[in-house]
Amino acid sequence: MPVILVSGAANGLGAAFVDAYRQQPDTTVLAIDRASIQSKHDNVHCWTVDVTDESSITAFITSVNQPHIDLVVHSAGIRGLVPHLEDEKHGDVDACETLEAMDFATLTRTFQINAAGTFLLLRALLPLLRQATHPKVIIMSSRMGSLGNNFAGNRSAGSAYAYRASKAALNAIMRSFVVDVPEVNFVMCHPGRVETKLVKWKEEDAISAADSVDGLLPLIKRWGKGDSGQFYDRFGETIQW
Repeated sequence: MPVILVSGAANGLGAAFVDAYRQQPDTTVLAIDRASIQSKHDNVHCWTVDVTDESSITAFITSVNQPHIDLVVHSAGIRGLVPHLEDEKHGDVDACETLEAMDFATLTRTFQINAAGTFLLLRALLPLLRQATHPKVIIMSSRMGSLGNNFAGNRSAGSAYAYRASKAALNAIMRSFVVDVPEVNFVMCHPGRVETKLVKWKEEDAISAADSVDGLLPLIKRWGKGDSGQFYDRFGETIQW
């Protein structure tokens, strides 16, 4: 019986992944989020977990009554917008993350959740992953974490200091996991511009979380040993680092 853990499960991509996997036969879903979540489905088990708090992670790990975890879909994260500007500049993402607007508190909190929190959670999950036959970790990263994609002349480049840097750091952390834990497959994925609660309003051209997940499910099923350490978009195309 496959056991799948989904982080960031309260809303957005995480909730869509939980909904998709809980419908698969004989599958157990472990859903975690820093917000309290509940499920009406017998095969979905929920925990409140703060990935920036090691004691919270430890309490979760000790309470998991599973012999192994086959798949981790890590979608927990934040956008890294300056909080007071999200209200003042409602609807204008760019204004909330510019060179002039960015502050130390936003930078450090974004790093704590997107990069350091990912490291702490995955390190704690390794013993359960190592008990699986073909363990796999899928990271919801972002094309904005690509250094090669952030260049003058690219209309989507520049700014977004906290988010870009935290996702680049996340990608670097995952590449080290690939080297140090070769028995687990780690794949980084850009799910597209998705309508989630990372931003307090719907961004232009954003797709639904369900649409993104529908396209990702067959890719996640297909990705294996040869894909470990790779960085793909939601269509399975390689993203430059």
